[in-house]
Amino acid sequence: MLTPGYPGIGQGEEGLLALREDSSALASVGVREVMDHLTGIVEDLDTPPIIMGHSFGGTFAQLLVGNGLGAAGVSIDSAAVKGINAMPLSEIRSVLPALKDPANLHRAVPLTPRQFHYAFTNTLSEEASQAAYDRYAAPPPPGSCSRAASRRSPRTPPPPSTSPTTTGPLLFISGGSDHILPPVVQRHNYEKNAKHSTAIAAHAVFAGRDHFTCGEPGWEAVADFALDWALAPVSGELVP
Repeated sequence: MLTPGYPGIGQGEEGLLALREDSSALASVGVREVMDHLTGIVEDLDTPPIIMGHSFGGTFAQLLVGNGLGAAGVSIDSAAVKGINAMPLSEIRSVLPALKDPANLHRAVPLTPRQFHYAFTNTLSEEASQAAYDRYAAPPPPGSCSRAASRRSPRTPPPPSTSPTTTGPLLFISGGSDHILPPVVQRHNYEKNAKHSTAIAAHAVFAGRDHFTCGEPGWEAVADFALDWALAPVSGELVP
């Protein structure tokens, strides 16, 4: 199993600590740089992999599969691609800390523990949310929240290729209580993909789960569902 991150940035606890101390390494990381980095990794593999990603990683999973890479893909709580304008109030509130200062387009802006609790871990207790924040929170690449909020930005992730000859099976998973990227955003991603391609596509909502669905208690059920589907994909709105 490979867990690549942003180009030029270390993974695991060492990489996280380095980002917290100095986030300047993110200054030159944009959509194109990440796509080129991940595309190179996938193309170097001997066999097409199952590609899974969460949040912006879910968006990149969608883009990679749409470009003909991977045997199947799973996009979990992903950001919207270009052309999708659904933006619930909870998403606006979640990204507001980054949006309110134009200078944040050029610097990484970490969330406070309180902001993290609302945006990512809203179904957890304050104590559990603080533990998740201490273990996992890191500043995002500059402008990622604002580009997610502006679907017309030239640097917003473009829609993937949806040619039936290149697009592989793709599952969209939503956390039913996700604040920063609620199910309606993921459903629009799914519907856009299904509308323009005959490839297998599906959408499943895990009720009561927030944006931290891959780390909060019960994550194993999400992981098992995603892998089982990728090994034997079926189309439609699914009930986990």
